[in-house]
Amino acid sequence: MQRTFLTIAIIAAALAVVLGAFGAHSLRERLTSEQLLVFETGVRYQFYHAFALIIMVLLGDKISVSGMNYTGWFFSAGILLFSGSLYLLSMRNLLGIENWKFLGPVTPLGGLCFIAGWISLLVSILKK
Repeated sequence: MQRTFLTIAIIAAALAVVLGAFGAHSLRERLTSEQLLVFETGVRYQFYHAFALIIMVLLGDKISVSGMNYTGWFFSAGILLFSGSLYLLSMRNLLGIENWKFLGPVTPLGGLCFIAGWISLLVSILKK
């Protein structure tokens, strides 16, 4: 499972670099400053949690296997839901998805996944 989460972390970090560059160079002229800030928040949190996944893997001998699984999947889901929804919300005018009302509630669900991942990491470390 460590290999799976390390792979997810590396892909998430690489995509964060790509998306950050895309935002800085291609979206600067196409989004409002508020939309660009939302996009950048998605990139930032994606980076934070890619690094968190790497740290989790490095702490593997100090974390129970089941705890690592929960933590890894919570962080991964958080990246997808939180950052992914922010990318879509910030670019919805460009993508023609202004009517996708379900995106607003997805962001806090991603945030809850991040919180659950951090709590899971703490519990796993304390248990071991």
